[in-house]
Parts: sequence; structure tokens; C-alpha cells
Amino acid sequence: MNSSFRLFGIGVCIVFGLFSCGQEVNLDALQVYDGPINEAKDVLLIHSDSAVLRSEIEAPLQLEFKNGNLEFPQGIDIKFYTVEGVLETTMRADRGYFDKQSNLYRGEGNVQIQNLIKDQKLQTEEIFWNQAEKKIYTDKFVTIQERQTLFNGTGMEADDSFSNYQLKQVRDSRTLLPGEGI
Repeated sequence: MNSSFRLFGIGVCIVFGLFSCGQEVNLDALQVYDGPINEAKDVLLIHSDSAVLRSEIEAPLQLEFKNGNLEFPQGIDIKFYTVEGVLETTMRADRGYFDKQSNLYRGEGNVQIQNLIKDQKLQTEEIFWNQAEKKIYTDKFVTIQERQTLFNGTGMEADDSFSNYQLKQVRDSRTLLPGEGI
């Protein structure tokens, strides 16, 4: 019986010893990781409708997040094609984002859009593309060049081919001088 008390006492000491050696963890210091869960380089995304190429998205780097959002931190290029498969419009931005919940692309930085068929160009600092509604828009300052005329304004809405657009608050317009343009 004496040896069983001794074994019991040693066991209790070992158990208390193990529990007392644990390091306390500050739960406030623990943070949930919300950074990218996937990274892809030299991305080419192709959208088609009834086996007809409608748009291409190219980016040197794509970051994917847990919620399905995408980020293109090194820029994004989007090409829009006619029903006949002819390249109609190009869009370029220094940085790009895709919000999965709203199904909305956003370009920011130096945003350039060009309709190659109608000889129209647009320059702004932020643009949104609603792929489902086939619409691009912004509420930022916009410069549009249509052939030899330059329009400045704030806010713009257009179809995603930039064929038909509406400049919201026109500030001024003028004829370009030789060598000028955006």
C-alpha cells in the first residue's frame, strides 16, 4: 500500500508538472489569414457565348482569395470581340479587381479604353465592368477622344464595347491640334 501511495504521488506530480509547463497564448495576438489562397502567373481567361469568342482577360499575376474575389496587382488587359470575332475594343488598367459577390470587375490607375472600329479612346483613373449587363461605367473624371475631338467630363456609362457612350457631366470639348491625343 505504501508503494501505491508513492506511485500515486509521483503520477500526480507528473500531471501537475506537465500542465504547469504550458506557455500562455495571447488570443488577441492570433489573426485570421485573409490574404490570397492561390496565385497564378501569365493568366489568360477566355469568355465565349455560343462558341463565339466574346472577351479575353490577360494579366501577368492573378491572386485569388477565399471568398472568390480576384486581384490583378500588376495590371489587367481585356479585349472585346464582335459577334463575327473581330477585335473591337481593348481595355487596360494598372491594377484590376474582380468582386465575386457583385460579379463586377474594377480597373484602376491609368485606365485606357480604345474602340478600334470607331476610333474612340477613353482615359480615366477607375472603371467598372459589369459583365452580365455588358456595361462599363465610372463616376471619375474622364477624357474621351473621338476622332479629332476631345471631350472632358465626370462620369460615363457605355456598352462594354465602348461603341455607344454617355458622358455624364461634360466640362468642355475641343478640336485636337496636330500631334495631340490620348
